[in-house]
Parts: sequence; structure tokens; C-alpha cells
Amino acid sequence: MHGTIVSADELAAHLDDPNWVIVDCRHLLQDHGAGRRLYDAVHIPGAHFVSMEDDLSGPKTGKNGRHPMPDPQRFAQLLRDLGVHPDTQIVAYDAGNDGFAARFWFLARYVGHDAVAVLDGGFAAWAGTGKRVTTEEPKRSGSGTLQAKPRPHTTVDANDVAAALEKKHFTLVDARGADRFAGQNETIDPVAGHIPGALNRPFRSNFSGPFGTYKAPQQLRAEFEALGVDPQQVVHQCGSGVTAAANLLAMEIAGLHGARLYPGSWSEWCADPSRPVTRGA
Repeated sequence: MHGTIVSADELAAHLDDPNWVIVDCRHLLQDHGAGRRLYDAVHIPGAHFVSMEDDLSGPKTGKNGRHPMPDPQRFAQLLRDLGVHPDTQIVAYDAGNDGFAARFWFLARYVGHDAVAVLDGGFAAWAGTGKRVTTEEPKRSGSGTLQAKPRPHTTVDANDVAAALEKKHFTLVDARGADRFAGQNETIDPVAGHIPGALNRPFRSNFSGPFGTYKAPQQLRAEFEALGVDPQQVVHQCGSGVTAAANLLAMEIAGLHGARLYPGSWSEWCADPSRPVTRGA
């Protein structure tokens, strides 16, 4: 079972393995149709396209962030549609150097499926090493038997975050770029800044190399330990709970377990004008 990342070579060796399911999570926040167009143009053989906005997110209320968590039963149904059984190995990929496959990884684990991994380096590593591609879209079998066993203890909500501002029983780690964290160059959310007390760890700090593969476990471990926070007291957030999953995955790769996710993240937090905001590094 692979529970963090797999290489392009290893995935290539399992393309015809009926117990492996591949999902294409490519997406652009600025263009919600881009992922589907990229998939239609070319993708990994056997890969199923999943939509960030439709499959990996729940209904928006205007107060619950840009990418609220999908209902776990609905997400489990998606996995069954893809043919996922309790012992199925899932591999998710995005363009590389990104957080959308990590979002899928987190959601699969949230509903109780641990045999899920991210393709290290994403489609960039796959195509960049000359692996086979296709335009053929596989049919969804609908034969999966996976049942959702949600793990709500792996997330926190806005009330938990508000309580932590006083109790300090966990520390937020914000995965956005340093400029947005400081309240500069905000072009996505209506309010600039960050949640008071949060630390900044841009999610792209986890990647290196020509294809944006994850850094070595030892290096990731050293970088996260440099934050000076107990891994089990870390809660990851970002703009909308997507790229934060890349930080969470990086900690798992590093052997630092027990961190959680604030799915609503900044876009939910700043939707309520009564909540405090901090600007500056």
C-alpha cells in the first residue's frame, strides 16, 4: 500500500493493474474549465478526470469558503463510481508542483481510505520522462464497494480556530505565498491578511527539481521542525483548504504525523467581518 507518493516509474509499472485507479486532478483557480481541457488534450492512460469544483468541493454558502469539503458519503460514491474497493490503490496527479492531487489524497483519507498516493511531480514528471499518454477516456465502472468511514478528528472548523486564538492549543500553518500571507497582492479573496498567530509555510517550499517533485523526507522533516511546533499541534490552512493539503502530505512524507486541516481556511475566516485579521509578515 502506498500512502504518500509514488514515482512515475512505479505508476507506469502498474498501468494495467486492475487494483490501481488513477485520477487526474489538474485545475487552475483562475480558470475552472482548464483542468478538463488539459485532460481532454492528453492524460495518463486509464486516468479518470475529477473536477476540483464539482467533485472535490461541496456547496458554497458564501460563508464557508471557496472550496468547502464535499459530503463524505458523496465523495465515497465518487470513489465507488471509479471502481474503488477497500484494497484498491489510488494514485492522484495534478500538473506537478501543485496542491490539487494532495486535496484528493486528503479527502480519500478523510473518508477512511489509506491506500491513496500522489504521483510525485505530477503530469510534468510523467510527460517529462517520456511516459505513454492518451486522449482516450475510460468508462467509470461503478463497481466499487468502498464505504465511507469519516475521520472528523482530522479537521478543525472556524469555531475551533477562534478558540485556539486564546487557548493556543494548536498552531495554524498557512500555505499561501508570503505576499498574500502578509496581506499584499491579494487577488483571490476579498480581504487581505492572515489569521492572527498563524505561521507561514508556502506550499511550494515542499518541491524541488525540474518537475516539482517533493523534497527528500529528511529535508522536509528539518524544514518543518524549524517551525518549532509539535506536529500533533499543527493545523494546516491556506486560501481555501486546497494547497494546505500539500503541506499536510509533506509532513506525512517526512514522518511527522498527527497534523490536521482547517478546510474553510482564509476564505471562510475572512467572510465574517467580526473575526480578527493580521497583516504583515
